[in-house]
Amino acid sequence: MAADTDNSTKYFVREIEKNDGTVLKMKQCYVGDVGCVVWDAAIVLAKYLETKQFYDPSSGVNVWAGKRVVELGSGTGLVGLMAATLGAEVTVTDLEDLQTLLRLNIQENQALLSSGSVTAKVLKWGDDMSAFLPAPHYVLMADCLYYEQSIVPLVESLKVLSGPETCIICCYEQRTEGVNPKVERHFFELLQQNFSCEEIPSDKQDPEFSSPDIHILHIRREV
Repeated sequence: MAADTDNSTKYFVREIEKNDGTVLKMKQCYVGDVGCVVWDAAIVLAKYLETKQFYDPSSGVNVWAGKRVVELGSGTGLVGLMAATLGAEVTVTDLEDLQTLLRLNIQENQALLSSGSVTAKVLKWGDDMSAFLPAPHYVLMADCLYYEQSIVPLVESLKVLSGPETCIICCYEQRTEGVNPKVERHFFELLQQNFSCEEIPSDKQDPEFSSPDIHILHIRREV
């Protein structure tokens, strides 16, 4: 039982430096499923949230202050925690077996949450979404296009979560192997029935944390 209580044997830490010099410390699991580590797309999206179009203290810009945000497929919670450190009221969500890791990372980074807040909740895509309504201002998702069987429930969840003012910011790494191209294609085919997508050019992303293989989209429900 000692191994279960000794966090050092289960977790290793990834540090993500914010533009203000403070550091988000994200615990990752040595053993576990895809949600247990910080993926590159999560870093790209987290750093995008603090680009000047969203957050520029020198000119008084802070899009995130007081905004209600839901992150889907949060995994370690990096993206949601970044939004919370910038002032958003965030709910990070994932399956039951990732709640311990999410809560650990919220606790680990509590000192950086001066104006925003973050809460972890269980959400399986396609299940009842009433606990996450009214519709948030933003829905964040990084590298959620992974399993074929999850695509239909994911899009259904996005439909329920999206109000007329909701902006979904989706970041994903384009993968060319195995079923990945098919999964991505299926997602976008379903999405375009109800949503419009705008791809964000690299010059609007963080200059250091971007990649040709990693795409950021703004997705909105068509009225």
